[in-house]
Formats: sequence, C-alpha cells, structure tokens
Amino acid sequence: MNELENLKYPIGRYLPSTSISVMQIEQWIEDLAALPELIDAITRGLSPAQLAVTYRPGGWTVRQVVHHLADSHINAYTRIKLTLTEDRPTIRPYDEERWAELEEAKNGDIQLSIAILKAVHGRMVVLLNSLTATDFERSYFHPATCVEATLGFLIGNYAWHGKHHLAHIQSTLS
Repeated sequence: MNELENLKYPIGRYLPSTSISVMQIEQWIEDLAALPELIDAITRGLSPAQLAVTYRPGGWTVRQVVHHLADSHINAYTRIKLTLTEDRPTIRPYDEERWAELEEAKNGDIQLSIAILKAVHGRMVVLLNSLTATDFERSYFHPATCVEATLGFLIGNYAWHGKHHLAHIQSTLS
C-alpha cells in the first residue's frame, strides 16, 4: 500500500471471508460492544486543538470522526432492524461526506455522539445476541453498491468500521 492508502486504511480494508462462522460473528459482536468505551477512553480529555487534528491530509478531524461513528452506527442499527423485519429490504444510503460537513459534526460536543454510540451499541448488542445463526443469513440490498449482502456481512463491516476509525484517532495522538 502507498502512504495515503495506509493513512486512509490503517488496519486495511474490510475483507470478509466468503464463509462467516458463528465464532466470527460472536467476535464481531464483542468488538461492537467494546467500541463506545474505547472511543470514550481515547478521546477523554482531548483539547479542542487535538479534536481539530486530521488523521490525513484532506481527512476528517478527530471530532468529525467521532460524530461520523455515531451517524454511521445509527444507520447500521436501522439496517439491522430492517433486515430482520423485512424480506430483502433495500437500505437507504446517505452522503457521509456531506453529513460530516454539517456544523454539529464540525464543531459539536463529541460527548453527545459518544452517548449515542453507547446507547445504540447497547441496544444493538442485546439484539444481536438474541439472534440465531439463520438470522445472520438474512439479506438486504444496498442500492449505492448494487450488492446484496447478509446481516453477518453487515455486522463484520461495522465491527471493522469501528476499529478503522479508532485507528484513525489513535494515529493523531502519536
């Protein structure tokens, strides 16, 4: 990978296996459960200047990354529920770049988004732990990528997503 690619994807891109095991799903649920506290711990006490640092040239600030995680994982939770309650739903994409440019994402209190992450992940983990292996095989359609994917894929993607952005924040503190 080149330097910019390393900055964009410090833990690499999400590359799910073609066969997702129950053990892998359990690990991803644990990752999702841990994320809010990890984000809270790493950002606790950061100064306004530290929250304004970008993880790469042209990238988001730490503040924007935290708000993006809340925005994205609210969408994830909604997508999970749609996938469980509808037959192959078409999920709604959103313009994450434009969301990150809104005033509250650029300058808002990150504690609000950390509270959202704690609440959404708390509910998400309870829901995911109640599911059967067959439930994780339910699928949804993503119109932006024209891909049909399983709930298992989605869980892995968001577990990776949290670690991906946690690594972005960590990179600004070194």
